[in-house]
Amino acid sequence: QLQLVESGGGLVQPGGSLRLSCVLSGSLLDYYAIGWFRQAPGKEREWVSGISSSGGNSRYTDSVKGRFTISRDNVKRTAYLQMNSLRPDDTAVYYCAAGPGRFEASMFASAYDHWGQGTRVTVSA
Repeated sequence: QLQLVESGGGLVQPGGSLRLSCVLSGSLLDYYAIGWFRQAPGKEREWVSGISSSGGNSRYTDSVKGRFTISRDNVKRTAYLQMNSLRPDDTAVYYCAAGPGRFEASMFASAYDHWGQGTRVTVSA
């Protein structure tokens, strides 16, 4: 059974950094495009970033461009979201998701079949 497990969330001051990890079990990561989404309190879930199965194509929502970097290590079956220059409005539960490789770095939640349980990121002084 395919499972995704996120880690790396926590409390950080504005301007700080965190690296989120998403470990896949039950299959090879090579087959899947990976997306990161987040949901802030009282808000709808939003797409943050996506990366193709090969890692050759990545995309970001405008609010995180230049601050966040998505990557993957298919050998380790792990995807990452490096988050720098964090701001209070980055506070949210972050979810990773896996979908068929043909969807590349999709921004649409419907492209992803499997979701992790989420990891909470709080940016506060």
